[in-house]
Amino acid sequence: MRKIVVLAAVATALLVSACNTIEGAGRDISAAGRAVSNTAKDAKN
Repeated sequence: MRKIVVLAAVATALLVSACNTIEGAGRDISAAGRAVSNTAKDAKN
């Protein structure tokens, strides 16, 4: 029973960390998109 609890805790920790990693990647991609958009606006003016 103890092994199951430990495995469940480890699995939960991995899932939570994966969500944070994906969220961070989403922010990075969004920031890159804004940079490209701003550069295009600057070039247009």
